[in-house]
Amino acid sequence: MRTRSATVAALLAAGIALAPGAALAAPTPTPSPGAATVTKAGTTFLSATPIAAGQPVRVGASTGEYLYWSFPAAAGETHEITATVSLAEQRTGTSTWTVEVFDGLRRRQACTAGAQTPTADSSVRTVALGCTLRRVRPWAEPWSADPLPGTYYVRLSVVDVPEPDLGRPIDVDLLISASGDAGSAPEDGRLEAPLVAPTNAGAVLATEPTVAPVDEDDDGWSIDLTGWLPEAGSRWIWTTAGGVLAAVAGVVGFALTRRPSARRVRA
Repeated sequence: MRTRSATVAALLAAGIALAPGAALAAPTPTPSPGAATVTKAGTTFLSATPIAAGQPVRVGASTGEYLYWSFPAAAGETHEITATVSLAEQRTGTSTWTVEVFDGLRRRQACTAGAQTPTADSSVRTVALGCTLRRVRPWAEPWSADPLPGTYYVRLSVVDVPEPDLGRPIDVDLLISASGDAGSAPEDGRLEAPLVAPTNAGAVLATEPTVAPVDEDDDGWSIDLTGWLPEAGSRWIWTTAGGVLAAVAGVVGFALTRRPSARRVRA
């Protein structure tokens, strides 16, 4: 009897351990040991602050600012973004916040779990946001928007806030966790190069611009027409030659038409 009771108790304990709620419960992401805290955030895609998975972020900002971070993702990984926004004590109304994720081509990626767009009441001091991305694939069709290896961008912003609350100070804590084995996705194909958006928007001069020397004999009355005259080319040569030929043809034609009238007057 005691043996049967012990067996039933063991089965009940195993059933509780394998309950759906316990199986679906995911651990809270924790920072990597020894990871330095990032205290900066970009304001655009080009100025996004690079971070790594497991690296904590703590930034002070103002309500209404767009905050950007970037992180690398490899095939086979699943990333989870968690953020907490500490709001100001004195606020006039509710505010709605959002966290968005974009890939290297700046395509918005869908979240499979997490409070992506929560709303905070005027009495709430903190608001929690979250987004769990789909598993990164090693390759995908060109028309699809599946997540591919490369650089990803996280944008945190407020989408609905009373105007008097704009500019109030906030504190943002953000953490990105990665799960899965990178490069272990058994698929028939791989991406030739990671999707990384170009960041060199303009060319930077490596040397200082040279200045033309000043002629000491110049009395200051000379006029430089270099910028006003067009550069010599076949187009300008043919245009000038055509104009000259047209003027000559006009003079010759006028002379031929005037000679018969002059002869008639003499006769």
